[in-house]
Amino acid sequence: MKLFKTTLIATAFFTVSLAFAQEETAAIEETVVEEPTFNISGSIDTYYRSSEYAPGTSFGNLPGFALGMANVILSYEGEKSGFVADLVFGPRGADAVFNSTGSSNIVNQLYAYYNVSDSFTLTLGNFNTFLGYEVISPVANFNYTTSYMFSYGPFSHTGIKADIAVSEDVSLMLGVLNSTDMTEFQPVGDDFMIGAQLGLFGQYINYLGGGSAGVSQIDFTGGFNITEDFFLGINATSYSDDSDVEFSGVALYPQYSFSETFALGARFEAFSEDGLGAIGSISGEGDNTSFTLTGNYTQGNFILKPELRLDTASGQFYSNADGATDNLATFIVAAIYSF
Repeated sequence: MKLFKTTLIATAFFTVSLAFAQEETAAIEETVVEEPTFNISGSIDTYYRSSEYAPGTSFGNLPGFALGMANVILSYEGEKSGFVADLVFGPRGADAVFNSTGSSNIVNQLYAYYNVSDSFTLTLGNFNTFLGYEVISPVANFNYTTSYMFSYGPFSHTGIKADIAVSEDVSLMLGVLNSTDMTEFQPVGDDFMIGAQLGLFGQYINYLGGGSAGVSQIDFTGGFNITEDFFLGINATSYSDDSDVEFSGVALYPQYSFSETFALGARFEAFSEDGLGAIGSISGEGDNTSFTLTGNYTQGNFILKPELRLDTASGQFYSNADGATDNLATFIVAAIYSF
């Protein structure tokens, strides 16, 4: 009986010790997960373009062998807060931050955020736009050149925004922002802008309004997985302001993955403008359709993007070696490395 009690006590002691050890291990693991982390990421890109003539859209518009940008992103993530400092160097970066001066002309994004709760985040600073299907980074974009809608919509905003996860499939963003692309400060006397986004099951309805130009822009961005390998992206936008500048457009982005290393995608864009001068017409009024076919060959962190782009305007708004023309054709091969 004494031996039995001793064995029982030893067993109980061992069980309790094991339970405490497991709890302590779990606590240590949880502490490790919650430790603040500092991260450095980014990319470089360079390319060759076949023609010295290019459509009036952003990026990939230099002739011959040309440079994109070096992008270095510094980020720090704490338990409740963090920051992002996104720096760009080179022609693509200069185009992205065209309204900045001095040392600010290398700042693509610079913001701090605070997680009020698991579903509510406040962000203050300069951040890339929430409108549109495309982005500045050549890594995140399937196509290398960009659409008219993206090129003449906002690139970045400076202000404060609140991101709210209403549910697993519904999100809401509300922001008070400087005038479009006024990244360093708000000019005296200019009105602030209001930004809003409603996310529903992976589809996003965006609004941007106000500012010194009296902007009103409504934008839809979304996409659907048709099959496991076939994705269709969609973007549509409509813009107007107090200066009677208007533009609108719609684009489809079909993309098919043939293997883990190769995918082929296209962009079909129809774009109309009045008073903007994006296409190149003297009156600032015209229509343009563009077809862009892009291959994505990925090997590790390296991406090779061969791209054919065909633009056709409603008038002879473009220029080439033979003079005025209503169409342009360009071939690009871009090399991108992300880290």
